[in-house]
Amino acid sequence: MTRILVVDDEPQILRALRINLRARRYDVEVADTGAGALRAAASHPPDLVVLDLGLPDMDGVEVIRGLRGWTTVPIIVLSGRAGSEDKVDALDAGADDYVTKPFGVEELLARIRAVTRRLSAPTDATAALRIGQHTVDLADHTVTRDDGTEVKLTPIQWAVLEKLLRNPGKLVSQRQLLHDVWGPEYQNESNYLRQYLAQLRRKLEDDPARPRHLITEPGMGYRYRP
Repeated sequence: MTRILVVDDEPQILRALRINLRARRYDVEVADTGAGALRAAASHPPDLVVLDLGLPDMDGVEVIRGLRGWTTVPIIVLSGRAGSEDKVDALDAGADDYVTKPFGVEELLARIRAVTRRLSAPTDATAALRIGQHTVDLADHTVTRDDGTEVKLTPIQWAVLEKLLRNPGKLVSQRQLLHDVWGPEYQNESNYLRQYLAQLRRKLEDDPARPRHLITEPGMGYRYRP
């Protein structure tokens, strides 16, 4: 049974999530402070954390950093902070996804299912991945259409694509992509990413104007949707 730690200082949200998650056969523990969350995670390590940023004793980003000091457990941020800077800070600290309040329980449950699917997915880097009518082999650095035609990608296109594909379902922030592909001095050059994602969609998506796999999360980053 998947164990979820829910961290929020609003009693009604804790109660609603506890009821809904347990009804779907998740094992649920709750905490209403950052310190309580860190203690709970250390004593009974969860499989996933749902975390509010606006906690009474510390900022949720500090909780993320505290968890990331010793665990890679997936973290879904649940917060009333809608600003893109808050979202980017949380993602850069190590969060895996971000849901803005007010939220629908079904949306949050869908994000949880997506993360848990990623946890159970094969991690073999040689596994073939699909984008539209294309098969991507990360080990061989090849992209092949279903008709056998090979699609050529530039080294930068490969680097961007590989970063997303190695994190299926996970929201990868713009800052992280720029840092990992171009270097720390390029972390504000978001126009680079727009150009390269547009190129990748033209080469790989069935309908580049309505991508199904290489998804933009406005103001935050990008994700590969398997």
